[in-house]
Amino acid sequence: MRRSLAALVAALAVITLSAAPAQAAPTKLTASDFRLKENAYNGVISQLDGVLGVKSVSAVLDSANRDATSCNPGASNQVAAFCWNSGDNDTTDWYPQGISTTADAYDNGQYDGRTAVFASWYYNGSGTDKGVRVSFVDYSTPSAPKYRHVLLVEPYTNSAGQPDFRPVTIHAGGIFTYGYYLYVADTSGGFRAFNLRHIWPAKTGDSTKIGRQSDGSYQAFDYAYVLPQAQTFTDSTTNGVAQLRFSAASLDRTSTPDSVIVPEYNADGTGTRVVRFPIDYTDRKFAESSDGYTHATEAYQVNIPSMQGATAINGKFSVSASAGSGTRGSLWTFTSSSGPTKHATVFPIGNEDLSYRGPETQLWTLSEYPGNRSVVAINPGAY
Repeated sequence: MRRSLAALVAALAVITLSAAPAQAAPTKLTASDFRLKENAYNGVISQLDGVLGVKSVSAVLDSANRDATSCNPGASNQVAAFCWNSGDNDTTDWYPQGISTTADAYDNGQYDGRTAVFASWYYNGSGTDKGVRVSFVDYSTPSAPKYRHVLLVEPYTNSAGQPDFRPVTIHAGGIFTYGYYLYVADTSGGFRAFNLRHIWPAKTGDSTKIGRQSDGSYQAFDYAYVLPQAQTFTDSTTNGVAQLRFSAASLDRTSTPDSVIVPEYNADGTGTRVVRFPIDYTDRKFAESSDGYTHATEAYQVNIPSMQGATAINGKFSVSASAGSGTRGSLWTFTSSSGPTKHATVFPIGNEDLSYRGPETQLWTLSEYPGNRSVVAINPGAY
């Protein structure tokens, strides 16, 4: 008995010494110091509608020209996954970053009766910066999804007074759909909103040309469809607060009202913040206060290193944190009064943005490194 008691005491001592120290609760910040300002709708869109005609989200999905593959990235508590075709998996010209689904667009999980996943990629190749493309993934058959890339463009009036468009050269670290808008995080600018009711066809055949050509055609680096930027929502702060870095974004449909979660990337985590902005389901835009700004409703300093994505589910925040090219990513969780708590090696290497697919209780992310790219969902209830 004495030997057993001694062994038990020794074992408890080892457990106590090896346990991670308790994390301090996140520091609450003055949320209203973070704000967004809506800018004017782009009037060139209606002109290009008349020139190019408009295609629907369903038309893009029906024209999917690439096959995703079934795969097993081996995420903890994994419930769904697919991988890109070999060309997209291996390319170093484009890097995947943001993720959303049609469950963000509408609470029934579909857009015009279609189930889809959306993923943003930023250009990292040589020559002209091609900006951002978004994969429209037809997820009606999860075991064999098909997809097509769509180029994001900014409509403008060119020097000849003609309606034109150019690439959107941002990092696109996070995206979410909301109604007929696709929102893209602009790292140092806030948000850019793209109107899914105004998808345009473009002439293919030349991967070097963009916008209006001398023959009157419109090209988009050999992409068959473009999605136009309709508006921007510019960020600012008050009371001397440092500008927020819009490193990623997600929609929270479990809050009242619906809201948008923005995490801030910093490799060592020093001073990193997570901020919540309200969004209005009636017009699908950020909800303004009487002063004409959208003010954040929650803000926390969390000091989590390498935040690549964040969302919230019923008041509990989930954060995707990467760990370089050789280590699996982690899931961090916290609430307004507890955590952050680290759940190590939950995600594949190179994990990025997060999106919660509420109807299926799935927390989605995607990974960025060439040769090792996947799109994967886990069960958030396990954490």
